[in-house]
Amino acid sequence: MNTASDSAAQQRWLTAEEQRVWRSYLQATTLLEDHLDRQLQRDAGMPHIYYGLLVQLAEAPRRRLRMTELAMMAKITRSRLSHAIARLEKNGWVHREDCSSDKRGQFAVLTDQGAEVLRRNAPGHVAAVRQALFERLTPEQQKTLGEIMEIVAEGLQPNEAGADLPWLR
Repeated sequence: MNTASDSAAQQRWLTAEEQRVWRSYLQATTLLEDHLDRQLQRDAGMPHIYYGLLVQLAEAPRRRLRMTELAMMAKITRSRLSHAIARLEKNGWVHREDCSSDKRGQFAVLTDQGAEVLRRNAPGHVAAVRQALFERLTPEQQKTLGEIMEIVAEGLQPNEAGADLPWLR
């Protein structure tokens, strides 16, 4: 029988270097998300997550996606997506359409006004991303960062049915 002290003795803690990397990652991602959120709030009157939803819709065929697919792409819960889409609808940037083949399903559709908001604000957002991230890294570091993030993301997206993923909640 394992006791609490046996479990603690078996625990593999982060090394000093792993702890340094982990804390640097947390600090950088928190500061980057805050930086981009403040830039978009100031320039476009929306948080970064809403901008990302508009981008996903702009890139979709006919500027429309099923709500469940949009939640999956944004990696957020359906409840959070529903709240965000309601706010975007209120601004006139998105509207919902019922799905004719599935009475419970809905599409989120980017409006012309929403597309115009993206068109006006994309240059400032791209400049903020460049300044905050890419201009600080060499091309080799950018490539390495991309490879690392792909490995991490791939490892966190289980393929088995019944996985506890945000967009399934």
